[in-house]
Amino acid sequence: MHAVFRHIPDAPETPSTKVPTQRGIVSMDKRDDVDFDTTAVLPYIGSPQSGRTRSLRAWMMAAPADLVALLAPLALTDRFWRGNLSFAALTVIIFAMGGLYRGRRHMSILDELPSLCGRLLVAASVVAIIAAQRHDSVGHVADFMTSVAFSAALVIVGRTITRSLVLFARRRRWVEHNALIIGSGPITAELGRLLRRYPQYGLRFAGSVDTAAARENALLPLVGTLEELGKTIAMVECDVIIIADHQCRESELMEVVRQSGENCDIWVVPTLWGSHSNSKLPDHIGAIPVVHIADTTLSGWRWAVKRATDVFFSSLALVLLSPLLLIVAIGTRLDGGPGILFYQERIGRHGKPFKVIKFRSMRPVNEQESQTNWSIANDRRVSAFGRLMRRTSIDELPQLWNILRGDMTFVGPRPERPYFVKKFTAEFPGYGMRHRVPVGLTGLAQVSGLRGDTPIADRARFDNYYIENWSLWLDVKVVLRTLAEVFRGGGR
Repeated sequence: MHAVFRHIPDAPETPSTKVPTQRGIVSMDKRDDVDFDTTAVLPYIGSPQSGRTRSLRAWMMAAPADLVALLAPLALTDRFWRGNLSFAALTVIIFAMGGLYRGRRHMSILDELPSLCGRLLVAASVVAIIAAQRHDSVGHVADFMTSVAFSAALVIVGRTITRSLVLFARRRRWVEHNALIIGSGPITAELGRLLRRYPQYGLRFAGSVDTAAARENALLPLVGTLEELGKTIAMVECDVIIIADHQCRESELMEVVRQSGENCDIWVVPTLWGSHSNSKLPDHIGAIPVVHIADTTLSGWRWAVKRATDVFFSSLALVLLSPLLLIVAIGTRLDGGPGILFYQERIGRHGKPFKVIKFRSMRPVNEQESQTNWSIANDRRVSAFGRLMRRTSIDELPQLWNILRGDMTFVGPRPERPYFVKKFTAEFPGYGMRHRVPVGLTGLAQVSGLRGDTPIADRARFDNYYIENWSLWLDVKVVLRTLAEVFRGGGR
């Protein structure tokens, strides 16, 4: 890293370089700005000072401070200890769901105050309703709500203190993370200048990368190319990637970022005028709007929650549906002879193969035909009983065992055979990205009418939309729509 940055030449003077920002056109001409420093938009020279803070995350100060504030009334009295504990747990969950424990570039308690107050009010209302149901005494409930109000006030005070401490540490560059900017145009140059000049954003400008073809016209010296993104990330110890004005196809860019920057926080500068975030907590760097790209790999607590629900409901379903499974097994045996269950290799999460289990719904075929023949509607190989199972999706029920084993999940992209995964990945951009998450028993594409002989590109788009917008409620919606399809007999 030292060798790359130690002898960077001064940026060449140009007649005029105009940088568009949300504040208007900013002149980068040395003659127009007497304070302009040619190194102000270049990467930091010398040894990084942020290595010791790389593991720090936003929630590490906010969450403990919130918990202390919410549980503070217990230090005064244990009269309402159950209610205080319930209020604390509910508040932390609601804060987490609202993104109040995520890192922000522009940090201000005034920006967070409306969201804080609204979510505290929601948590307090839920707890108050439960307390009123359990206690007939108005005085008891009133005293408890006084305790809740005291906790809520302490949360706001605690947030104010922690935000001030974080800004103090950032301004002295005690807490900062190395940032790579993907781009080579004026927005990248302006972002580099802002990060160099204003440490309160908590980022240390480590350089910019773009395609090899963009190097000649780049406003800043590139520290690497997109093709070498993984090596560049390791070299500069990058923690944050900001996607700005790059010269690369979006599908290619996201594939490179997905493979190389999986351990980095990813932020994007909306490039279309008026396309900035309309969320309650918009973020920006020097008035340039930035949007945080949520983790789309279903890792950490997200994966733990999804896996826990899979284990619980698959176990419950196997027990409750065991009589139906027995009846279908007998019917399959009488209809098609030996071979009740059908095992076939499919591709799961991260491209790992596994054996999917289904009730056999068509007459046996050889292994080669099974792996490479595309299933279509009104397939003559499907028996009468098999057609009934497919129409009601009962043939998929043995996959509950795949879910319990961890091969699959309830909701996710449907698994496909290796032959077709290789074929579709080569033909359709984005198809391979479906394997960021476990494959599912049902999926958003399937409940949206994309089953059987339907366009693969459309399926891939729906699957990737599901991955990038995952939530437990989205899973619930897909399951409910799946049940509606089953009762309507809308299967294959």
